[in-house]
Amino acid sequence: MSVATLLLIQIRRLSGAFPSALILLGLLLPVTSYAQWFRYTDTAMTTPVELEFWFTDRSAADAIAEDVLAVFHQVDRSMSRYREDSELSALNRQAAEHPVPVSAGLFRVLKRAEDVAVLSGGAFDISFGSVGYLYDFREHQQPSEEDIQARLSHISYQDIVLDEAEHTVWYRQKELLVDLGGIAKGYAVDLGIEQLMRAGVRHARLSAGGDLRLLGDKRGRPWLVGIRDPRSEKRNAVVLPLENLAISTSGDYERFFINGQGERVHHILSPGTGKSVRGVQSVTIIGEDALTTDGLSTAVFVLGPEKGLEMIENLPGVDAIIIDDQRVMHFSEGLAPPESEL
Repeated sequence: MSVATLLLIQIRRLSGAFPSALILLGLLLPVTSYAQWFRYTDTAMTTPVELEFWFTDRSAADAIAEDVLAVFHQVDRSMSRYREDSELSALNRQAAEHPVPVSAGLFRVLKRAEDVAVLSGGAFDISFGSVGYLYDFREHQQPSEEDIQARLSHISYQDIVLDEAEHTVWYRQKELLVDLGGIAKGYAVDLGIEQLMRAGVRHARLSAGGDLRLLGDKRGRPWLVGIRDPRSEKRNAVVLPLENLAISTSGDYERFFINGQGERVHHILSPGTGKSVRGVQSVTIIGEDALTTDGLSTAVFVLGPEKGLEMIENLPGVDAIIIDDQRVMHFSEGLAPPESEL
């Protein structure tokens, strides 16, 4: 006979003889906490942040969520191109004059950006900001051909010199500007997952815009992750069952406007032309960490389906889904053919 059964018998006996005994025992018995899903939202790094995780106590969950969401604001304060007081803005102002010491976090992101740039033959290049800063997507403004050509030579990741021993950064040429919009959110997502793991969380979903990381599964089931149809906000192109990995999507629908010539001007620029990449609508990369998948999604977008998949096939544990401008879906060999809803 179980302890719970014996306890129930004793309660029945006591409550029959002494009605108040049941109330007394109720006061003495410990209160049981039941685990549940907790969900939180925020806005940081100019994008919505969503957090969902399984935990046992609401007050503890609230404290954990506060710490996780604070990570995104911390990264924004360090790596935003839109803040004059950010560490990145200070770097852009000073690094062409002399080597600038930077924080461990910023150096880590710059180093991974360099790795992806080398891997992709420069298709991913954080110095695209040298031209990218001339675009204003909110005001639907794009630079002239003359302005682009005047600054195009400043897009050169090889001119960003990282000194690992001193943790300094130096730009070999003036007017080179770094923009970490294609990789910093992935880094913040990874930091948030690390924070959750330290707090004892084992099942979680954390996303910032197109960057997502899954911790564990969804309590015995895979997480279902939808890849948006690039031409419909309310429709998925495909839904994938995933667990314990990172997934990043870059699309020409995230920040864009249609110019006077009827062209879609979007934020993913070719380092070779300084203009919006053509031929691809979205790229999704699946891998182990969001810092890597974030950078790779931009790199593959620039490379296009053929060269992009060729690069991905040489990376163990990384897969890709590409939707081209004809709305044809391409996918790496590590994935079974997805059931497209396009």
